[in-house]
Amino acid sequence: MALRRVAELREQHPGAVHVCWALMAGGQSAAVDDGEPSGTAGRPMLEVLRHQDLEGVLASVVRYWGGVKLGAGGLVRAYTDSVAQALLGAEKVPLLRLQQLACSVPYALEGLVRREIEQQAGALLLDVQHGALVELTFSLPESSVGSFVARLNEGGQGRVGWLRGSDRPSG
Repeated sequence: MALRRVAELREQHPGAVHVCWALMAGGQSAAVDDGEPSGTAGRPMLEVLRHQDLEGVLASVVRYWGGVKLGAGGLVRAYTDSVAQALLGAEKVPLLRLQQLACSVPYALEGLVRREIEQQAGALLLDVQHGALVELTFSLPESSVGSFVARLNEGGQGRVGWLRGSDRPSG
């Protein structure tokens, strides 16, 4: 997706001499100078993103030749300032980490589990399978897993079975 956006910028600005970018996504990062002297564009842009503790962000700067050589220090300042100024007006959305859980319950407890999911902020019912037992798969914010599981375990009086060993909640 990020590389596609950079390619779109190149198409939209065919006269530009550089399309430099920095990416923070999924704990990974990348920085591209696109022909500028090494370390004068992408890396400084990436440091701005890191300093603001951002995730899931692509910063890009399209540069045209203006007739003046900026030098390494001038390039670093120009790219850093461009990203910093853009971020001043950018909407920042908090990152909400979710955990997926799955449990099996007797039919009599399906309503209890559904109500708990509906009442839990940020929870989403993903799948329900009806067999000998009802298997429900859902996601919810990591920060609320412990209290959510405790409520279900208490309400289910020991009849809630947690599935998928790697996702088995603690609590």
